[in-house]
Amino acid sequence: MAHLLKNLFDNDKKELRRYGKIADRIESMEEEIAALSDEELKARTQEFKSRYHNGETLDDLLPEAFATVREAAKRVLGLFPFRVQLMGGMSLHEGNISEMKTGEGKTLTATMPVYLNAISGEGVHVVTVNDYLATRDAEEMGELYRWMGLTVGLNLNGKNSSEKREAYNCDITYSTNNELGFDYLRDNMVVYKEQMVQRPLNFAILDEVDSILVDEARTPLIISGQANRSTSFYTRCDFFVKGLKEEEDYTIDLQSKSISLTEEGIEKAEKTFRVNNLYDLENQTLIHHLDQSLRANFIMLLDIDYVVNNGEVKIVDQFTGRIMDGRRYSDGLHQAIEAKEGVEIQKESKTMATITFQNYFRMYKKLSGMTGTAKTEEEEFREIYNMNVIAIPTNRELIRDDRDDLLYPTLENKFNAVAQDIKERHKKGQPILVGTVAVETSERISRLLRKEGVPHEVLNAKNHFREAEIVVNAGQPGAVTIATNMAGRGTDIKLGPGVKELGGLAVIGTERHESRRIDNQLRGRSGRQGDPGVSQFYLSLEDDLMKRFGSERIRMVLEQLKISEDDAVIQSRMISRQVESAQKRVEGNNYDTRRNVLKYDDVMREQREVIYTQRQEVILEEESLNYVTVPMIRRTIERYVQLNTQQEDRSKWNLSHIVEFAHTVLVHPDQLSEEDLKGKSAAEIENILVDLARENYEEKTDQLNGKEQVLEFEKVVILRVVDRKWTDHIDQMDQLRQGIGLRSYGQFNPLTEYQQEGFTLFEDMIGEIEYEVTRLLMKSQIRQNLQREQATPNSNGKKAKRGQAKKPTFSHDEETHTRLG
Repeated sequence: MAHLLKNLFDNDKKELRRYGKIADRIESMEEEIAALSDEELKARTQEFKSRYHNGETLDDLLPEAFATVREAAKRVLGLFPFRVQLMGGMSLHEGNISEMKTGEGKTLTATMPVYLNAISGEGVHVVTVNDYLATRDAEEMGELYRWMGLTVGLNLNGKNSSEKREAYNCDITYSTNNELGFDYLRDNMVVYKEQMVQRPLNFAILDEVDSILVDEARTPLIISGQANRSTSFYTRCDFFVKGLKEEEDYTIDLQSKSISLTEEGIEKAEKTFRVNNLYDLENQTLIHHLDQSLRANFIMLLDIDYVVNNGEVKIVDQFTGRIMDGRRYSDGLHQAIEAKEGVEIQKESKTMATITFQNYFRMYKKLSGMTGTAKTEEEEFREIYNMNVIAIPTNRELIRDDRDDLLYPTLENKFNAVAQDIKERHKKGQPILVGTVAVETSERISRLLRKEGVPHEVLNAKNHFREAEIVVNAGQPGAVTIATNMAGRGTDIKLGPGVKELGGLAVIGTERHESRRIDNQLRGRSGRQGDPGVSQFYLSLEDDLMKRFGSERIRMVLEQLKISEDDAVIQSRMISRQVESAQKRVEGNNYDTRRNVLKYDDVMREQREVIYTQRQEVILEEESLNYVTVPMIRRTIERYVQLNTQQEDRSKWNLSHIVEFAHTVLVHPDQLSEEDLKGKSAAEIENILVDLARENYEEKTDQLNGKEQVLEFEKVVILRVVDRKWTDHIDQMDQLRQGIGLRSYGQFNPLTEYQQEGFTLFEDMIGEIEYEVTRLLMKSQIRQNLQREQATPNSNGKKAKRGQAKKPTFSHDEETHTRLG
């Protein structure tokens, strides 16, 4: 491990030395570029574009482009990037993560690689974690890019397709990670190429890259449609579990946050729901609802995991403290929480399209990111995303005083001490930022401060709309701001007059987060650009992290130090190290979980790429789809003939089934009889059916006016079938994923089992698609004026349809649908 760390630091030094040499070249151009007029400076953009298209690479252009946009930033924004910002920009351009401390100007740093890569004309996406930051950066930095002759787009939730398309067609597009992912999924569900909004994914810079690629990596993006399932079970199960007792009827494993019924609990469930054996296959639905009700009531906590606003359950992002509007827990958990809280239970949804951020962002040609805290996850970034983390030096030395943790025996002791510390610092006028991990904690401290008469602001998921206003004033003399983790990201707290003399901003953490990065982000609010500051964390043996991983070790340390647990407070570097050790264990567990999620999602990724690629080919085709439909029809015939001609003894071949298949799927009953197939080999039978199918299909397409209508007819059929079968397949894969873990009890590897069964399900789906497409092409009656339809509602919750242009479509004969094998 020590050798590995040494290599990493040596690599950073080597890269920084290389960047330093390029920075020397950029700085040597400073006077020459400064002497250019505004018009001459602006004209360089077109010059760079011409040189790029004439064969120069972006790497060749980097020194001049960086020097140019650096000078432009001085003229337009009044900001002149420091040398370390030039180096951070080079790291981003090369597809790395630039780790830059808070206040070092990451937003300005990004302008240089963004400008350079926009020269290619293939599009640059600047990705932030919320709409507020995307809008702010697009407005402030957009002024610079537009001045230099580049186009800037802002892609937000709520924009319609044409507005989104316009934003994506710009040289530079600002967006959130959620919106990019959902747009990708929606683009692969539309039925006309004009409805697509994204271009091919070229280059993205992710602001707060660790939040997007690590913290949110376990949460897939899902587009859902409603499933026809009853909600009454949730109410009944909720009523049942509310009457259960811990240890007697159910047990909770704190480390894994899992919950299960005891033997007594199972007996009560069987008696209440009148079943003989709770774990019979026929009771799968009941077990599922009970599991989710148990989780909802005893693991998911109000004002920590979620809040209730206006009669709706809203998820709280544990990493930022923000409400995640539009997101719902999957697999019935959200409905179970709604039953628990007594609000209206919304219908359960069916997954129509899904992707993880890990797989979405790996599709970009080049990916980079910036954050103040990435070194702790360097292995993950390198292993999964092929990105190195380069720690960029600060422009000025960091002088913040990071104090050792204070440990208290109980939560009450701890919070009282926090309140006293705040009161004393407030008395002398020092601004204070109090970081909490949950809404509940922020409100508890607020109550204590009101009792002490200390004026303060609370920033949490319940009043996030005042975020900008609260953060702007957080560095003013005497300001006290209590905030969940939402104040740790993308915000810059500037110090008011006289605050430096008072010791700068004091950051007080009321609990250690399970990730060291989140703690480091909170500390990083203080001590920006060489300012003074102080950070102090308050802990108790009753904190969640301590109970889950640390309290036994801590108690051993206390015994070694001969300190009683009843002592008022302990401050020791050894305690801080033990806490960090517990955090590392949790980080390791979380990394394993994310890597596991990715391995499972990689199975879906391969399948998704096959379906989406072929689907796009169908939508974009402008000549003929014969190269798709003819092989589909042939494979369907081959599959069915082979299925019924497997025996060596031809007398045992099931010719009646083949004829029945042909009548149902391919031809009119008058065109084929069993006699026509007798004495023929399997290959001859296939050829007979293929020839008949070709004749019938040519006759059918002759009814249409020209190849355009034939093409449209084929597109309608293929898209309708593929979309329906694919959404059913996703739902099947979801269900397979939910139960596959149980295979480990039979000494099978769940991942291997999932891969094998997922492949079989995919092959079956392809067979069903080809069968259904063949049947509809051959047996449908051509009609006018019906249009392609999307398989799921669009972003406005309505069925996506196109204009009123006349399109030929079909309705199929009501005949028995015979499934293959």
